[in-house]
Amino acid sequence: MASKTITKSKILITGGAGFIGSNLCDYFIKKNNHIVCLDNFSTGKRENIAHLLDNPLFSFIEGDIRDLQTCKQACEGVDYILHQAALGSVPRSINDPITTNSVNVDGFLNMLVAARDAKVKRFVYAASSSTYGDSEALPKIEEQIGKPLSPYAVTKYVNELYAHVFALNYGLECIGLRYFNVYGRRQDPNGAYAAAIPKFCMQLMNYQSPIINGDGTNSRDFTYINNVLQMNELAMLTYNPEAIGQVFNTAVGERTDLNQLLHLLKTYLSTYDIKIKDIEVIHGPNRQGDIPHSLASIDKACRLLGYQPSHDLEKGLMEAVEWYWEYLK
Repeated sequence: MASKTITKSKILITGGAGFIGSNLCDYFIKKNNHIVCLDNFSTGKRENIAHLLDNPLFSFIEGDIRDLQTCKQACEGVDYILHQAALGSVPRSINDPITTNSVNVDGFLNMLVAARDAKVKRFVYAASSSTYGDSEALPKIEEQIGKPLSPYAVTKYVNELYAHVFALNYGLECIGLRYFNVYGRRQDPNGAYAAAIPKFCMQLMNYQSPIINGDGTNSRDFTYINNVLQMNELAMLTYNPEAIGQVFNTAVGERTDLNQLLHLLKTYLSTYDIKIKDIEVIHGPNRQGDIPHSLASIDKACRLLGYQPSHDLEKGLMEAVEWYWEYLK
């Protein structure tokens, strides 16, 4: 993690009961910060923050970022904002583009307005690798994007445009983090829009055959949650004028295809239950809106923020599998 650290600050974490948000709450409360968590439980879970509710350094607001007054209330006296609240998932956005836009664009704009009015020091927000769209260039470099392939991707790109405009017109310090396939503890394996790694783990633990979309050669830059925590802290800490107002890939800089991923998951899970090693994998059709390959260049984050990933795929998967085995079995 970062050599310097944020401490004794008031930090608003939107979507703080979600997978990434709750990990951010844990990480920064341990560093003696006052955490304000805003969540409406549309995708977040009460159990993710239950252990924090009695902590005097933790405040919880149940509310929706689509309500401007709620956003203004949450921003009162806040030093930093880590904006994670969003409706994720490409398939969900294709099925319901209006709600995705309402949360991810209208809600984002509300948070920018509230942050501006509260004069927060910095607004760090979750951007997305989906912004690269139909660009076939590998690795993905922040300044070279394609056309979006889903409503979700549109909304996340609009976030970047709005952040730029608010920096330009109001002087609000904004930094965007383009997350690449984040995984780890507390990621929900259930539901129609569950991410691949927790879903595969749950299926294998239940002796079910995981279904890969396509032939398994689609590849991703799978990023462990600890790397995301590090990047959020570095984005809050930096005084580098070149870094302010920028977006940064938040990834490992390694590409793994789905066949390789399943092999590693079966290998690690079989240390707990040898029968998992023999479970067959099923191949289904490609998923609409998916890009075939994703690989991040992390050069910009390393150069301007001092980022060095703490976890590669193998180390991250081993920790994630251990967590899933303990909490989901």
